[in-house]
Amino acid sequence: MTRIDFYHEADDRLAVACRLVAKAVQQKMRVLIYAPDEARAQAIDQMLWTTPQIGFLPHCTTDHKLATETPVLISRDAEAQPHDDVLLNLADDWAPNFARFQRVLEIVGRDDEDKQQARARFKFYKDRGYPIQTHNLAEIKN
Repeated sequence: MTRIDFYHEADDRLAVACRLVAKAVQQKMRVLIYAPDEARAQAIDQMLWTTPQIGFLPHCTTDHKLATETPVLISRDAEAQPHDDVLLNLADDWAPNFARFQRVLEIVGRDDEDKQQARARFKFYKDRGYPIQTHNLAEIKN
């Protein structure tokens, strides 16, 4: 069954996304970043070019010719899911077909609208019986 991890109290959702992606890649896992919003997809793409500061996280879009060889993929299309390791959801709603992944990562910012959307996603997963773990990023930093 898919494991769901919520990381809440994020100062910068995309920066946290980059850190989580880097950690997954270090663990030899493949990551699909679901970002249906064009601006968000472009923003995470730009951040991955400079994260970590002295390194590079190999990534591309799911329609790129090197997608099958690349550990991190960015997709705006819910149907484009070439693997089932980790899904990092940057959508405001739950990602379609999330249940085919081993793990789903959800990042929750500090603003009220983001928290409200995350509560709806949390309830959606919980009502369907998925195991959920929460991680308070404010506590982890300290």
